[in-house]
Amino acid sequence: MTTSTKQAPEATPVKRPMPGWAKAVIALVAVLALLFAGLRLSVLPGLRDLFGTETHDRSGPVLLQSIQDMSRYEAASGNFQVVVDLEKDSRFLPSAIRGTRTLYVGAGTVDAYVDLGKVSQQDVTVNDDRTSAMLRLPHAALGKPTLDPDRSYAVSKQRGLLDRIGDLFSDNPNSERAVQKLAVRHIGEAARESELTTRAEANTTSMLDGLLKSLGFEEVKVSYGT
Repeated sequence: MTTSTKQAPEATPVKRPMPGWAKAVIALVAVLALLFAGLRLSVLPGLRDLFGTETHDRSGPVLLQSIQDMSRYEAASGNFQVVVDLEKDSRFLPSAIRGTRTLYVGAGTVDAYVDLGKVSQQDVTVNDDRTSAMLRLPHAALGKPTLDPDRSYAVSKQRGLLDRIGDLFSDNPNSERAVQKLAVRHIGEAARESELTTRAEANTTSMLDGLLKSLGFEEVKVSYGT
């Protein structure tokens, strides 16, 4: 008597259909990938206009706050440029964790002027024939340094890990204010050490000499001092 054993058929795995939401997500990702690829490769130039950004100026009207009468003669102007290397470190942490270093190129101008408003009647002497004039003026002074934003820029910025994380949660538009103030200070110091005021006094003397001689004076002498 023979017996035969039948093996049970192997169970075939049941393929579950992909959920509809998963198909929608995949399709959306694929479409976005194609769009951005078209933008990057300029395959679809019309997409740049479709997804481009627009700038709108919604500034309010400019208000005139005050008017000041000026009696200064701007006689000279100096152009300066300085490279600021500002580093801030933590006392107990390495710079890779906490600290910043900014390399900034600051370009600005400083004006030198002679304040003619300080000239009194006693400072001007004219002879009876009105052919000779002597003027005593105050020494030339320096104006405040002015930083030119079109010619000033940050070359590099290095930040520690904690500083980078902090920047993610804060919006600090004045992140370059420290290096800008330092650049203005250095430019002011360089202007004081230069011959800018000497040039301003020489230009003022030349201007007054030409002006008074055009009015009929034959001799013009200009001196400076309090």
